[in-house]
Amino acid sequence: MQTNETLETTSDLVVAESSSLTDEQYRKKMQRRKEVQSQRIAQAVPEKGLIIVNTGNGKGKTTAALGMVLRSLGHGYKVAIIQFIKGAWEPAEKEVFSLWEDQLEFHAMGEGFTWDTQDRDRDIVQAIAAWEKGLESIRNPDFKLVLLDEINIALKLGYLRVEEVLAGLNQKPVDNHVILTGRGAPTALIERADLVTEMTLIKHPFRDQGVKAQPGIEY
Repeated sequence: MQTNETLETTSDLVVAESSSLTDEQYRKKMQRRKEVQSQRIAQAVPEKGLIIVNTGNGKGKTTAALGMVLRSLGHGYKVAIIQFIKGAWEPAEKEVFSLWEDQLEFHAMGEGFTWDTQDRDRDIVQAIAAWEKGLESIRNPDFKLVLLDEINIALKLGYLRVEEVLAGLNQKPVDNHVILTGRGAPTALIERADLVTEMTLIKHPFRDQGVKAQPGIEY
């Protein structure tokens, strides 16, 4: 089955080449591309549990991860979401995902941003508790997907040790997936991951226009 990345790459190539080709040249080129792509897909590993990292300074890391959560729920899989840092408010996605309460466990275990809590020791305690819940979910073969939201922030701030998290990831069932989000993902985690996406900040309404976080967009 073609992935979104494969489709996007193919689309870019088509746009670049199609304008200079005759209809017959275009047809033959696409036929050959289809043959090559079909061969690659046929040779691909049919299934593998992935470690996925969404990082970078741009917006959309959690949003992209929640899209994967929705896909998994649509397949009938069980999912666990553990939110680090966040938790001082009830995120809107928690309300929506309550519709899948038989498939989903949702744990918002932080107490807010570090500049709000202003208590490093308490933040560390909360991060460790969230990791323990996350590790419990990772080890549980019933959870096809585990989302550790904003765990990269906890790692960046030194609330958790990357070696401990990597060791925990090694305990996941072979066909199950784990997503880790948050800016500043450590190099060791990036090297261990199967799929890494970096969100690049180009413009942001708060930084550039002083616009507050909007319901339905940021929360």
